[in-house]
Amino acid sequence: MRKYELFCQLKVGFDIENTDQIIDNIAKALEGMGGKILETNKMGRRRLAYEIAGNRDSFCVSFLFELAPDKLTELKRYLKLNENVLRNFITHAIATPAKAAVVNNK
Repeated sequence: MRKYELFCQLKVGFDIENTDQIIDNIAKALEGMGGKILETNKMGRRRLAYEIAGNRDSFCVSFLFELAPDKLTELKRYLKLNENVLRNFITHAIATPAKAAVVNNK
């Protein structure tokens, strides 16, 4: 399984409870495909630079997850067919190096 990061822009024509429900549905779909969610980051409502499908605002969320590479196509299809997802972007997650310990030589 590989680590990936998914960035989604969701429709905002609903309340925050519905937004949480949509995020939960995406998470359940990922887990249903055999994936494991490592981190979810809700970035909040953002103004779009241009209108997408009649929407000027979106709710941004990112997921850090592990998934088998052969299931990636299935995930992309799910996101494309989900009417609440305006845009999505999937990349390989880059491992961040651990911070080096500071050594004081006096």
